[in-house]
Amino acid sequence: MSRTEIKPDKSKIRLDKLIQDGDRFADKSTYEKRLDALQTELLHIQQTYWHEKRRAVLVFEGWDAAGKGGAIRRITEPLDPRGFHVWPIGAPKQEEIGQHYLWRFWQRLPGPGTFAIFDRSWYGRVLVERIQEFAKPKEWKRAYDEINEFERLLVDDGVRIVKLFFHITQEEQLDRFRERLTNPYKRWKLTEEDLRNRVHWDDYVGAAEEMFDKTSTVAAPWHAIAANSKWHARIASLEIITQALRRDVNIAPPPVDPAVLDAAAEMLGIHFSGRKEA
Repeated sequence: MSRTEIKPDKSKIRLDKLIQDGDRFADKSTYEKRLDALQTELLHIQQTYWHEKRRAVLVFEGWDAAGKGGAIRRITEPLDPRGFHVWPIGAPKQEEIGQHYLWRFWQRLPGPGTFAIFDRSWYGRVLVERIQEFAKPKEWKRAYDEINEFERLLVDDGVRIVKLFFHITQEEQLDRFRERLTNPYKRWKLTEEDLRNRVHWDDYVGAAEEMFDKTSTVAAPWHAIAANSKWHARIASLEIITQALRRDVNIAPPPVDPAVLDAAAEMLGIHFSGRKEA
C-alpha cells in the first residue's frame, strides 16, 4: 500500500483573524443541551473504536490558561475510562533526557480500541523549546519534517489524529491569571513558567503560525479555536473531534453475537427475535 502523502493543508491559520467576540449560546441551558448531545455522540464513537480496534490521538496545544484542561474534562466525562488515557506533558523526565524528543511520545501512543489525549505534545519542540532556547535552531528547524513523518507513520498505521490549538487574547489571559492567583483552589495552576511565557507572546504567535504552515497537513490538519469563551471552545473542540473521528466510520451498534443470544435463551429463558424480545 502506498504511503500517505505529506500534503500541506491549504488553510492558512492566523491567530489574529480568529473571531473572539460574542458567544454562540444565549444561556447555559442551550450550551448544556448541545454539550450533552456531542458527549453522547462521542461515547458512541468510542464504543465503535473499541469494538473495531481503531485508534485515535487527540492533541491539545495553546496558550497557558486557554481552557485546554476544561475542554479535556468535558470530552472525557462521558467516556468509558478503559478506552482512553490523558497524558499531561511537561518537561522531560531524567530518563527521557538524552533520548530523541519523540521517544517519550512513542511510549504513550494508544493501544487498539483506545484514544490517547495529549495535553501538550511533541509540538513543544517548535514552541516552548524553540522560544526558551531549550532546543538549538538546527534541532527545532528540522523538527517540522520529523513531526510530519511521525504523524504520517501513525496515519499509515490507521491512527486518526486530531490537532487543536486554543487561542485567547492577551487581555483574556491576564484576567484568567488574575483569577487563578486570587482563587485558593486555582493557584496551583499558575506557575512561574506561565508568567515567563507571557513575556514572549509575540514570539509564540510567530512560532505557532509557522508551526501551522509547516505541519498542518491534509491527513492531520490543525484546528485553531477562538477560546475567549469557554463554552464556545468546549463545544467547538467536541464538534471538531466528533466530525473527524466519525468520518468514514459506521458508528451504529454492532450486531449481537448469535452465541450470546443462544446462551441467553438456554440459561436465562430470554428469547429475542431480531431486536425485539419474543
